Amino acid sequence: MAFTGNEDHRVSLAEAAKFTKNYRKQMSGKDIKGGFFGKDAIRDLLSQSDCVGIRIYNGLDDDDKPNFVLAGVLANEDDIDDGLIMEKQHPCPPFCGSANSLNSDN
Repeated sequence: MAFTGNEDHRVSLAEAAKFTKNYRKQMSGKDIKGGFFGKDAIRDLLSQSDCVGIRIYNGLDDDDKPNFVLAGVLANEDDIDDGLIMEKQHPCPPFCGSANSLNSDN
């Protein structure tokens, strides 16, 4: 299989809320619900030569804090490991915005 960049990843809000709620139920004290990356950073990642998408890895920093590592991906499914790689997200919590069906049980 080759990636095209046109894959459909959409889910309904109800499905997404269920998935994130399931995750929150099993979170430990160190886990994060998500992370924010700005649109310019995402554009920079996607604008790399031959990039068709983004792969997101779960990671831990040197202080044992969870994070996400983002890398561009080629059509052959390989990560672009000699280009831009990102991690400096704004984690949720504390940067979660208003409570909604994706980040709380309210």
